[in-house]
Amino acid sequence: MKKTLTKSAALGMASLLCALSLAGCGGAPAAKPADTAKPGEAAKPADGAKPADGAKPAEGAKIAGDFEIQYFVGGYGDAWWKEVIGEFQKKYPDLKIKQSAGSQINDQMKPRWIQGNPPDVVYIDGAGSNEAQMVKDDQLMDISDWVKTAKNVDGDKLTDQLIAPPQDFNGKNFTIPLVFGSWGTFYDEALFKKNGWTVPTDWDSFLATSEKIKASGINPYIHTGKYPYYIVGGLVNSGFVSENGDNPQILKDQEAAKEKAFKNDAVAKTLQKLVDMRDKGYFDNASFGINHTDSQMLFLQRKDAMLPNGLWLENEMKKDVPADFKFGFIPSVMQKPGGKNVVIPYTNNIAIAKKAKNPEAAKAFVQFIFTKKAATRWAEQTGAIMNVKADLEATSASSVVKSAMKYFNSSNTIVAPVFKLNADLEQAESDATIALLQKKITPDEWMDRMEKAAAKVRGSK
Repeated sequence: MKKTLTKSAALGMASLLCALSLAGCGGAPAAKPADTAKPGEAAKPADGAKPADGAKPAEGAKIAGDFEIQYFVGGYGDAWWKEVIGEFQKKYPDLKIKQSAGSQINDQMKPRWIQGNPPDVVYIDGAGSNEAQMVKDDQLMDISDWVKTAKNVDGDKLTDQLIAPPQDFNGKNFTIPLVFGSWGTFYDEALFKKNGWTVPTDWDSFLATSEKIKASGINPYIHTGKYPYYIVGGLVNSGFVSENGDNPQILKDQEAAKEKAFKNDAVAKTLQKLVDMRDKGYFDNASFGINHTDSQMLFLQRKDAMLPNGLWLENEMKKDVPADFKFGFIPSVMQKPGGKNVVIPYTNNIAIAKKAKNPEAAKAFVQFIFTKKAATRWAEQTGAIMNVKADLEATSASSVVKSAMKYFNSSNTIVAPVFKLNADLEQAESDATIALLQKKITPDEWMDRMEKAAAKVRGSK
């Protein structure tokens, strides 16, 4: 999303990930529980709380008073949060902890952030959240100095435990990745095997397989029209990298809203491939206006053979997965024959509010959760990877994560840097992509729209 990784560093991260065996989804249900927050309620100041100071570690400080944590509840559920917060409460019994959580929590809490009355800690995930915008709006604590020396509760240097380092915002740190995952295209291995369909390894084989799928009466591909960032993250961004000579710098240039980052040969060729899919009738017409859970249900019902999504998919839908369904994962399909696979990673980050009322408790909580124990429990309960170097060999990996790890473990894979467009650029890209898929604009018009949006972002800096 934001930090700058060199290609070699990203590949090194992939090598590290290969050493991990990931746990299957064993905890929280995918269903989204009722929100527990009271967004209009003002949090009380912590007893003796000091002004937020990102340079001071929590060690030795009195951890007491009111403490509020905001976290989004989606595909990962909330079992891990409830468990780890319960353990944190036991360690610091003088804290009065409030959990503001739910599937709509980002929208519910937005007024409080705007009014300068935020929670102490925020897990940034789900619709309505954008850490780049929060940094731009000066809502998050600068933890650059503190995080350099902070240790977790096991006494290990916090940054040494991380797979991906704290996000880099022009040389400063405001967030730390809590979850590490990947976008890509998902399919049903059982359905492919039954019909003798070849799993795509490049653009040519993707087209050939899609033709066979279409001929069978099944839609080759469905996407979430209501949330276009799924198809952008799961399909389009990897195409940008492949067409850019396997150089993921194009994504960081787009993040920085650089001139011509959205209007060049790599973008044009990728958009043309999207148009080819559209004109060949590979997309399910139900895609437009549909939300993510509805598209996922059609996929599980085998009305659609493939869809773009993130590695949280299996856990999010586990209550609805048919007994004979087996998730398969492909990081990218737009590369040329013989080309490298491109992994578009994502992170979900945690941060401390700049106006936190209990900053010492907030820092203590961050130090408490970034441990191998917490990472193991996260894997066991969500089926996903927490951003901590932990030995998960003794745990059972979900089928989709095993499938993904085959790519992470390959020397024929490029791991792009984590990046995130700001809110205005992301919205412009979503709108333009849907307009393109609905034949309302051409690829040239898509690029012109994005260049204008990028110029506006540059002008506001």
